[in-house]
Amino acid sequence: MALFAVFQTTFLLALLPLRTYESEVLSEPLPLTPESLKVSVNATRQCLHLQWTVHSLAYHQELKMVFQIQISRFKTSNVIWVENYRTTVKRNRVLHWSWESKLPLECAAHFIRMRSMVDDARIPKPGFWSNWSSWEEADAQNSLGHDPLFVFPKDKLVEEGSNLTICYVSRIHQDNISCYLEGVQIYGEQLDRSVSAFELKNVSFVRKKGTNIFCKVDQGGALGGIVLFVSKVLEEPKDFSCETQDLKTLTCTWDPGSDTGLSKQPSQSYTLFESFSGKKTLCKHRNWCNWQVAQDSQETYNFTLVAENYLRKRSVSILFNLTQRVHPMTPYNLFPKNVGATNATMTWKVHSIGNNSTLLCQLELLAEGKVIQQHNVSIKVNGEYLLSELEPDTEYVARVRCAYTNHFWKWSELISQKFNTAEAAPSEAPDVWRNMKMVSGHPTVSLFWKPLSKVHANGKILFYNVIVENLDKPSRLEVLSIPAPARSTELTLDQCSYQIHVTAHNSVGPSPASVIVISGDPGNEEVESGRVNGTEDGFSVSWKPQSGDATGYVVEWCDGPQDLPCVLQWKNLGPNTTSTVISSGAFRPGVRYNFRIYEISAKRMAHLLEKKAGYLQELAPSDNPQVVMSNLTSRSFTLSWKDYSTESQPGFIQGYHVYLKPKAGEQCPPAFEKTVLPEDSLCCKHTIDNPEQKTFVVENLQPESIYEFFVTPYTSVGEGPLDAFTKITTPDEYSHILIRIILPMIFCVLIVMIICYLKSQWLKEKCYPDIPDPYKSSVLSLIKSKIPHITDIIGYSSFSRTVLYIPKSFKK
Repeated sequence: MALFAVFQTTFLLALLPLRTYESEVLSEPLPLTPESLKVSVNATRQCLHLQWTVHSLAYHQELKMVFQIQISRFKTSNVIWVENYRTTVKRNRVLHWSWESKLPLECAAHFIRMRSMVDDARIPKPGFWSNWSSWEEADAQNSLGHDPLFVFPKDKLVEEGSNLTICYVSRIHQDNISCYLEGVQIYGEQLDRSVSAFELKNVSFVRKKGTNIFCKVDQGGALGGIVLFVSKVLEEPKDFSCETQDLKTLTCTWDPGSDTGLSKQPSQSYTLFESFSGKKTLCKHRNWCNWQVAQDSQETYNFTLVAENYLRKRSVSILFNLTQRVHPMTPYNLFPKNVGATNATMTWKVHSIGNNSTLLCQLELLAEGKVIQQHNVSIKVNGEYLLSELEPDTEYVARVRCAYTNHFWKWSELISQKFNTAEAAPSEAPDVWRNMKMVSGHPTVSLFWKPLSKVHANGKILFYNVIVENLDKPSRLEVLSIPAPARSTELTLDQCSYQIHVTAHNSVGPSPASVIVISGDPGNEEVESGRVNGTEDGFSVSWKPQSGDATGYVVEWCDGPQDLPCVLQWKNLGPNTTSTVISSGAFRPGVRYNFRIYEISAKRMAHLLEKKAGYLQELAPSDNPQVVMSNLTSRSFTLSWKDYSTESQPGFIQGYHVYLKPKAGEQCPPAFEKTVLPEDSLCCKHTIDNPEQKTFVVENLQPESIYEFFVTPYTSVGEGPLDAFTKITTPDEYSHILIRIILPMIFCVLIVMIICYLKSQWLKEKCYPDIPDPYKSSVLSLIKSKIPHITDIIGYSSFSRTVLYIPKSFKK
């Protein structure tokens, strides 16, 4: 025990000088000035890299110190950066620090110095700064050539949206230097006589080959420029997911986002790392990567996907169980077999997963792009299913997809196959109607039918059979075969009753027959016509049944206007129906449509029940009547327009407006009221509210006055167009009395003149007969031939009426 006490005392005495020395060093630290400061320039990263040592430390000493670093630009007094850098220092240990400059280092000389201070908790006294180290200069301009103009930084790579400072260095010391970014002038700040800087904010991506920036001297032609490479921002991979199709290979996929590739940097790379196994693989594709499943039955995987380019790195992770990420491969060999008119069997195969795992397959049947049947089938290798309740002669699409039964993750891709069912006989009778008319004294029936819909045709209709049976002479039967796609035929009949059967035929057989009976005694089917109102949906037609044994009703109409050939349309309705809506894409506003409602009796005969007329939308009249004026007197005249047709108008004519313009200052007749025409002129108007009235007597007029009249019809929408007025003048009030007196007097005078003329001829013949002309006598012409100068002794005086006779001696 005594020996141990002596040994402990000896050890403490030996340790005491060492502790005393350490205490002195820690309690009285010496100023530790940084030494061997060296500065290097990294032009690519635009960084100043500093390295230094502290030699004053003891060999075994380790202290925490802070270094204050100052950076000046252009001159030592222009300090632009001060930073305190803390680190642990050992003797002769080389320390490093880097500083990235916003201004390209080639544009200015930089000066760096530092000082230090002990910042260790083991030293109780406040520390103090050492002396500054000497200034170290970093001047990248020393390596420039002799060109007159330089622009920096060269080949800079930045991300889109970054801020950037560029500069130019001029050796010619001129102020007239302009700089342009993609052809657009930019403006900056002059730092000294030969250097100017430009701050670019939120730079945008222009093209993969880079953004062009250049500066030029306005006079002198010196030119310098750079290419700035702006990269898209590297995005974090989205929708990262991994799955397997065969439990042997995992396929991981993701959305890479924008491509950050440029001519200066490649596209971002992707690395897949699995933490449980510690393995990683460099992916060869931008959006997917394969991973071989481990043979040691590893089921849980923790993947990290790392995206990286020159500027940044992003990552995303996922943790999952292998058996819960099974995405089966697409089924194959999908075929129909035993296809009939209403059923078909579908067969297909699948790729096996693991040790004969069971797959759940979904079979869908589509018609016209819509899913009409869906069935689930569990299989291992081969699948088969019978599809029923199909339509004949119909194109279907069958498609199959499968999923892993143990843990549902995703359906496989779909496989599709088209097929057509076989034809069957038509399932419905054609919709038949008729139109009867007399041609040359014989009844002619125009027979019409509508084509069967695809659902009821069950195949391609080849022809229609029309069987005409004479009911009065049952032995007479006529069969007509009309090739499709004809939809009508004409039958010339006699006065007998006929029963007509119409069937549609395809390659399998006929449809049920449609029967219609034509009566030999049509009777008088004239009924009164009513009106029906049109709406946006069509015409709402209703009627009242007349008999209790009706088997149905037919509404008949023409799609076109009345002045065009009728395109006959009809609609078959059940026996309990008393109204329907008739709609057609051919209906137009302003056109009158006539509807005829027929009642079908138990004997299949059609009887006209009602007539309806209407407009989808009424319009104002399109023209005015041709008005004839008659019976003009001094106080009245008559207007008539009996040839005006109201049925051809674009609306129901409700009446007529008679406009009358009297002379200025004259009041309107009693039956008229004052109104203002569209051209703001005053006028008198009389309204006729009976559309059947087509004559009107304008009364209570003034004699010897000028009037203008105009007649126009009106509908519920408005009246007809405003045409020119017709001008008339009423005669004098007493002119008819004078005519009654003068006409008889003139007649009497004419009679007296005729009588006097006849009497004067008679008196002339009795009292003053005509004296014969001797020159025209035949005897005289004979004498003249014997006596050449006989004319010399013959005298005639028209004044004395004396005749000289020839002596008898000259008659020889």
